[in-house]
Amino acid sequence: MISEGRLIRFIAKSSLALILFSLVLLSCENTNNPYRAEERDANVYYTTFSEPPKHLDPARAYSSDEYGFLAQIYEPLVQYHYLKRPYELEPLTARSLPAPIYYDQYGAKLSDEAEPGDVARAVYDIEIKKGILYQPHPAFAKKPDGSPYYKKLADEDLKGVDEIRDFAETGTRELTADDYIYQIKRLADPQVMCPILPILEKYIVGMTELKIALKKELEDERARRKEAGGAAYNRALDEKTNPIILDYSIPLEGVQKRGPYSFEIILKSKYPQFVYWLAMPFFAPIPIEADLFYKEPALADRNITLDRFPVGTGAFMIDVFDPHLEITLAANPNFHEERFPTEGEARDRERGLLEDAGKRLPFLKKVVFKLEKESIPRWNKFLQGYFDTSGISNDSFDSAVSISPSGGVDLTDLIKSKGIRLKTSIRPSSSYMGFNMLDETVGGYSPEKQKLRQAISIALDYEEFIEIFINGRGLPAMGPLPPGLFGFEKGENGINPYVYSWNKEEEMPERRSLEEAKRLLTEAGYPGGRDKDGRPLVITFDNAWAGVTSLQQNIDWFGKKLKLIGIQLENRSTDYNRFREKVTSGNFQLFSWGWNADYPDPENFLFLLAGHNGKVEYRGENAANYKNPEFDRLFTKMENMESNPERLEIIRKMTKIAQKDAPWVFGYHPVSFTLQHRWVGNSKSNAMANGTMKYIKIDTSMRTEKRAAWNKPRFMPIIVLFIIIFIIAIPAVIKIRRKLG
Repeated sequence: MISEGRLIRFIAKSSLALILFSLVLLSCENTNNPYRAEERDANVYYTTFSEPPKHLDPARAYSSDEYGFLAQIYEPLVQYHYLKRPYELEPLTARSLPAPIYYDQYGAKLSDEAEPGDVARAVYDIEIKKGILYQPHPAFAKKPDGSPYYKKLADEDLKGVDEIRDFAETGTRELTADDYIYQIKRLADPQVMCPILPILEKYIVGMTELKIALKKELEDERARRKEAGGAAYNRALDEKTNPIILDYSIPLEGVQKRGPYSFEIILKSKYPQFVYWLAMPFFAPIPIEADLFYKEPALADRNITLDRFPVGTGAFMIDVFDPHLEITLAANPNFHEERFPTEGEARDRERGLLEDAGKRLPFLKKVVFKLEKESIPRWNKFLQGYFDTSGISNDSFDSAVSISPSGGVDLTDLIKSKGIRLKTSIRPSSSYMGFNMLDETVGGYSPEKQKLRQAISIALDYEEFIEIFINGRGLPAMGPLPPGLFGFEKGENGINPYVYSWNKEEEMPERRSLEEAKRLLTEAGYPGGRDKDGRPLVITFDNAWAGVTSLQQNIDWFGKKLKLIGIQLENRSTDYNRFREKVTSGNFQLFSWGWNADYPDPENFLFLLAGHNGKVEYRGENAANYKNPEFDRLFTKMENMESNPERLEIIRKMTKIAQKDAPWVFGYHPVSFTLQHRWVGNSKSNAMANGTMKYIKIDTSMRTEKRAAWNKPRFMPIIVLFIIIFIIAIPAVIKIRRKLG
């Protein structure tokens, strides 16, 4: 049995140990700092991502979250000027901005203003800069005899290798024209599955023929292997251990090499927007060494692929790739000379955006992306100074931003006290609801069908939706074009007359009343929301929101709004893959979707309603399967035109047709709200450029100082803990003494 004295001494020693341990903790500054001590004053930019990128292969990636990584690593031929507005292209690896030379069907040269119908060939002569090197990478490592250092790898060769940075040997080489040509050919490879191949086939001479040839080569090789393998042949397993490498030496008529640093791209017709595509990762260079390196089966087994570990000439390169925790980019030590812009918009100088004019890029040593799925922890870490920038979730909106009765936006006192800055910009994108124009109920082009869709468009009050669900961060859409694009019009001329009327006194649009929506519904053959046989009108709503609890309120809101005019909404939420299958097969009535601009031209939005781009018939991006002959005729005339008054008039006619037919409920254009700490410099919103990390700089001294001030240790909770411990201990000691006594 323990003695009284020993028990008391034990309690005393335990309490003393707790006190000493707590004092040690209290002496440590910023004990909640999530970063390593050696990063305290490091020139590192900290930000977040909420979902791992699906593709980092520039031939496959086609979403903004993927481009946030890719554009820091890869360099296409041109880029958007960081500061100038309207958006303007400039050379990146190209020596000059590629401009087409037009020829007619007889080979005669035409003027730059030639009519699209007269142009039989558009030739882009491209010369790239010399001396640009790739990042250090094991794909370029060579043995003394010049052969690849890493080839025919076995499992024992890869002990301790989990990421690209684990390889002991690396190398580099100069960027050449062959790398761009190789990537363009990859876009036709059926194994790559490039999402924009149909567009490229439409314009690049010989692209379809290359696709067919590569597909035949793949099918022939698969047939040969199947015959050799017999009945037990497993194609998936075989191609994993012995991948099929297609012959890219097959000629591509529309892409011709002219020298080590020059090549030309030949289009079938005039297409002024093509130069915008040259700014996208699809046209980034891929060295053949890297492609072959990643096809080593032993690397594929470790998930070390081009889709996870890009190799480029950009300002940054992958350092850490742990998509369930952290993705880190490190400055590329081989990055060529590029300097901060020396000109921009009129107010950029007074905003301090030209203080670093002419200085060499990049300024950062690392960019750290932390996985943060939940908005509240992400927001709290931003307020503590551990993330340099942040969006504003609905949960955090009221604590960050205040809206005045007049609609003005201001920061709350808490945010102001930290010196945090707010940046807002209207994104060139549209969020909409689409009807399946092939459906018997909601599709079709008769006046009755038009009125049904118009009635629904009125009932779905997007002014209210914007206020309730996105805290006012959006502009109601009047048509398919977002602000900032040629053809978008404000004021009375720009309203959708089937959904809005113009209030001349207030000089603003007013949504038409529910009574007008009910009248249209009656004229459509559904008085009170019932057909001629008295059956209720039920419309199914397909979306990819299954399991997303926060979006259930949106679905409920859509249902309540349609119920006001007598329509019943039947929700059919699924996962994203199943949703895409349903849209592709046309198995839906109403759906929710959106589109971000690929480039700042109206063609990039109006093609979403072009008949030849229908989802069901052509596997295009026209998910509503809209097909109006007059709209299509005007689109064909408009798509390859320069932006001039004639083109504007055509766009006006197309917009009016789409507004009357109402294949979409033209929802809203998002307004981006971004918060940044004041130690972040050179930051300017750019909705078109993605490779912007090279321009950003950090005042690390200010950040360290503010983090320390905002995260001081709290003594009171531990003092209270001591008091509680002693209060609990005293009765226990008294009780034990009584038992022993």
